[in-house]
Amino acid sequence: MPPGATLSRNGLSMRLHILGICGTFMGGVAALARELGLSVEGSDANVYPPMSDQLQALGIELMHGYAAEHLQPAPDLVVVGNAMTRGNPAVEYMLDQRLRYISGPQWLGDTVLAQREVLAVAGTHGKTTTASLLAHLLESMGLAPGFLIGGVPGNFGVSARLGGVRPHGAQSPPSGAARLLPPRAGGDARVLAAPFVIEADEYDTAFFDKRSKFVHYHPRIAILNNLEYDHADIFPDVAAIQRQFHHLVRIVPGNGRLIVNADDRRLAEVLAMGCWTPVETFGIGGGDWQASLIEADGSAFVVHRRGERIGEVRWPLLGRHSVMNALAALAAATAAGADPRALLGAFATFEGVKRRMELVGEVNGVRVYDDFAHHPTAIATTLAGLRARVGKARILVALEPRSNSMRQGAHAQALAPSLADADVVLLLHRPELAWDAGRVTAALGGRGSTVPTVDALIDALRGQVQPGDQVIFMSNGGFEAAPRRFVESLRRH
Repeated sequence: MPPGATLSRNGLSMRLHILGICGTFMGGVAALARELGLSVEGSDANVYPPMSDQLQALGIELMHGYAAEHLQPAPDLVVVGNAMTRGNPAVEYMLDQRLRYISGPQWLGDTVLAQREVLAVAGTHGKTTTASLLAHLLESMGLAPGFLIGGVPGNFGVSARLGGVRPHGAQSPPSGAARLLPPRAGGDARVLAAPFVIEADEYDTAFFDKRSKFVHYHPRIAILNNLEYDHADIFPDVAAIQRQFHHLVRIVPGNGRLIVNADDRRLAEVLAMGCWTPVETFGIGGGDWQASLIEADGSAFVVHRRGERIGEVRWPLLGRHSVMNALAALAAATAAGADPRALLGAFATFEGVKRRMELVGEVNGVRVYDDFAHHPTAIATTLAGLRARVGKARILVALEPRSNSMRQGAHAQALAPSLADADVVLLLHRPELAWDAGRVTAALGGRGSTVPTVDALIDALRGQVQPGDQVIFMSNGGFEAAPRRFVESLRRH
C-alpha cells in the first residue's frame, strides 16, 4: 500500500492536491472533498468546460501543467488520477519526496462510500445516463442521494455531491415511496443516510494500482449494463474485462442485488464465474424487467416486471439503448426499496446529461447536438434513436476518434457500419491517429470524408448543411468546442 493510503481521523483539516483534477471523475472527487470541508487544489494539463466551470464555481484553485512547484509546500495528501504516469514531473517529485498519496477511487471508497449504501452502475455503455437517471429517481422520492457521475446531469447541475441525511421525524418521502436504505447496524437510529449513486468504471485505478476503479466502491446494489471490448490501451481482450467484472460481482453482498442485462452473453459468462447475490435481469422482450415500445424511437414504452404491468413511461430520451438504461435504473431503485409505480412520473422530468445528445443550438431549422461518443456501439444506437425520431431528415455526423481505443484503431473496422444511419460523415483525422481514417470514409459509399483540423471541419459542415438537418458532433473530449463554434458560425452566416 502506498504511503498515505489511509486518512487520519482529523482528515477534515487536510489540504489535498489532486493530480488530473479536470477529468470528470477526479473533478467529482474534488467537489466531494470540498463539500466535506477540505482545502482542495489541483493540477491538470487540459482544462475545458463543463468541469473547469464547476471547479471554479466551487472556489478550487486550478494549476496548469504538472510542475513540481505545484506540490510546494507539500500538501497533506496527493490524490492521484489514473491519467498520471511515471515520468510525469509531479509524479516523480511526489515519489522522490515521499509525499503521502492515494488514488482517487480509494480516497472515495475510504472517505465517502464507507459510510453509505452504494448503488453502482457498471458497463461499457450507458453508465453516465443510467447513474444520472437513478439519482434523479431517488431524488424524486425526497431521498437527497449523493452521487459521483462522469458527466453533469441536467437535473442537478453538478457531477458530484455528498447528499443528505433525514433527521428522525422529518417529512417522509412522497406517498408510495418506501423508506429507503435503513441505518447501518450500530449507527445512529435517528437518521436515515442518503444513498450514494456511483458511476462504476472498469478502467484501471492508478499507475500504482491496476485494478478496475469499481473494486474500491463495495456496492450493495450493482447494475451491469453491458460488456464489450474497450480500453485497448489496458485490456488485451474482452476476457480481461470480464475478469474485472467478476471481481466486482465477488464483492456485492448476499443481501444486495445485481441488476443485469438479460441480452448480454458476456455478462452471463461473468455470472457463470461465480455469483453469490440475487440477480434481476432486464431487457426489451426478455428478462425480469421488460419494456414494450409504444413509440419506435423509445420515447414511450410500457414496463412489466415478471409479467405484471407496472405502467407507462413517456420521456424526452431516444433509442432502444435509452429504454434499457431506464429499465436498469428503475430496477435498481426498486431493489433499494422504492415502489416502481411511484417513480414512473419522474421519467418525464429527467433532463439527461450534458454532452449526451445535448441540443446546443438551432439555427434556421438546423439542430446541432453534442454527444459523448467513444465506441461504435454507442454511435450506432444513438444514430438509430435519432433516425427513428426524425424519419427521412438528413443526419450529419462530425466525428473525432479520440478515446485511447479509437486512436489505436481497435474499433476502426466497426466504425463504418456504426454510421449506417448518417447521411453525411466528416471524420477528424488528426496527425496522431494511428490508422488511416480514409479507409473508414471510403467504406461509407460517398457519404464520408476526412478533414485535418476542427476549423476545416466547421467550414466543410457549413458548406453542406441545409434547413431541417440534424448535426451531431461526436467525441469523448473537448473537440475544441466545435459544436458551439459551429452554431455561432451558422448564426454569423
